[in-house]
Order: sequence, then C-alpha cells, then structure tokens
Amino acid sequence: MRVTITLACTECGDRNYTTTKNKRNHPERLELKKYSPRLKKYTIHRETR
Repeated sequence: MRVTITLACTECGDRNYTTTKNKRNHPERLELKKYSPRLKKYTIHRETR
C-alpha cells in the first residue's frame, strides 16, 4: 500500500526529495517544509504526480 512519491519545491520547481506514504491513510497531497539547495532556505515542498 505504500508508494514512492516525489516532493517538488513550490518556489523554484526543483524535485529535491523522494519519500513514501500510505495512500489509504493519506489520500491527499503531502506538503512538508524542506531545505531547497538552490534557494539556500527552507520552503514548502509539495507532492507531485
């Protein structure tokens, strides 16, 4: 049931991180605050399809 997802920065669009999530428990898109190396600051990263 766990699937691999990619997290993309909302400001620059870079796909910096991959993680897994359980689609049955969390069907909505995941949003995490992660470090963006290009911008050199913490930004919101959103799940991409």
